[in-house]
Amino acid sequence: MGTALIAGASGLVGGLLLEQLLAAAEYDRVVALGRRPPAVTHAKLETVTADFATLDQVRADLRCTDAFCCLGTTIKAAGSREAFRAVDHAAVLAFAWAAQRAGAERFFFVSSMGADAQSRFFYNRVKGETEEALQVLDFGTLAIFRPSLLLGRRAQPRSGERVMAAVLWLAEPLMLGRLRKYRAIEAGVVARAMLRCSFGRPGQGVLVFPSDEIQDLGGFGA
Repeated sequence: MGTALIAGASGLVGGLLLEQLLAAAEYDRVVALGRRPPAVTHAKLETVTADFATLDQVRADLRCTDAFCCLGTTIKAAGSREAFRAVDHAAVLAFAWAAQRAGAERFFFVSSMGADAQSRFFYNRVKGETEEALQVLDFGTLAIFRPSLLLGRRAQPRSGERVMAAVLWLAEPLMLGRLRKYRAIEAGVVARAMLRCSFGRPGQGVLVFPSDEIQDLGGFGA
């Protein structure tokens, strides 16, 4: 059995993934790292409160076999491009470095559809730059998940996502074949796909899952 280290457990995907990690027999210890503790308690759960900008000062036991990163925000929520980058790039890399120092051989990361370091869109470009930087760390397995629009109940609802979800719901019958990856996806499916991916063999290199493959891995025949 192993230890899972998770960042972003207070978010939409991270909260659902934390519940699944705690229920998984494959992990006998789960460490949740973040600026605030998750709203759950469990015999297997250890919480470590820390600022991602100063993770090198954390003295808690972060030893782990696998690390799961669900950190992410939006430019609107962050307040500026700089603040967004501080979360979606700097904090992610700080967590990855800390996880690697703590013994993580595998790293599972929630990115976004459209991630591309060469994109002219700032959001997609930052996501792509983060993916490229993670590859430099050379984990035995780096699994990158690129979901489409996430569906689920957020603590702070995003009006833009509700509008897009309604549009995609109307268009979904037409989104077949190569267009299937643009369908909105339930956050719980993404979390389940990450967990199921962790059941695979070690040392698989870089794995990239577009949204339709996430649906196949984390869904129930959907």
